[in-house]
Amino acid sequence: MAATRAQLLERLDALGIETKTVEHPALFTVEQSQALRGQIPGAHTKNLFLKCKKGTIWLIVALEDADINLKTVHKTIGSGRLSFGRAELLEETLGVLPGSVTPFSLINDTERRVSVVLDASMMEHEVLNFHPLENTATTTISSDGLLTFVRDCGHEPKILDVNADAG
Repeated sequence: MAATRAQLLERLDALGIETKTVEHPALFTVEQSQALRGQIPGAHTKNLFLKCKKGTIWLIVALEDADINLKTVHKTIGSGRLSFGRAELLEETLGVLPGSVTPFSLINDTERRVSVVLDASMMEHEVLNFHPLENTATTTISSDGLLTFVRDCGHEPKILDVNADAG
């Protein structure tokens, strides 16, 4: 059974990670969430749930304005060709629905099926924002806190520059 928002926040608290959560109407896209700018400080993000032809499942977490080219990013992260993962696979592995993809959903990946990539430019920000397992709120966390949480979930993230315009 997938963790609830309350269970996620309890785990973050138990790890000594300070967070702040703001309630808002359901948001499904980066464009919709941009309406909240100014109300929630910190870097805003997007999360791509992908599967490669070899069967590996990937979660790429980046700044909302990152230009991630799905035709070439597989070379950067060291995978086969990528496509978006099916909603059923998302729910099975990360326990969330489309529109609620978040690195916090790694709490539900107890089988460690998902490989995690955190964009290097995103990790330069001190404060980051993600949905807390549902898209009706945004939780603010430090980048160090995010790393602590991801590692506590049993994942060692790759920190790579996934922005197609970089370099």
